[in-house]
Amino acid sequence: MTTATNRPVEPKFSSTFIFEVGELDDDFHRLNDEIAQRAREIPGFLGEEAWHNEETGLHAEVYYWTDMDALRRLVGMDTHRTAKGRHGEWLGEYRVVISEVRSIYGNPTLGLEHRPDQEQR
Repeated sequence: MTTATNRPVEPKFSSTFIFEVGELDDDFHRLNDEIAQRAREIPGFLGEEAWHNEETGLHAEVYYWTDMDALRRLVGMDTHRTAKGRHGEWLGEYRVVISEVRSIYGNPTLGLEHRPDQEQR
């Protein structure tokens, strides 16, 4: 998503899901892929990034949003609720951080995948 001047829209919110990786079976991957694909279709989704630390076994998924309503649509998604209810089958401890983005310095799209402005090309 870009502005009229072709600059990327800066996110106003981010949602970060940090978790200990457990046994990730086919059901996990199916639900995770569906949630990610459907999240990318929500108006207000701006992109995502993922990080994995081999040393600690922690993984993080970060989604960026234009507004809280868009984020709430992800949280209310039926597949998201299903996965949340089954997290103990696949994950250890987890933490979710919802943040308001106050400013961004440097390249605002560095590391972002599945940005709407990329997908339309």
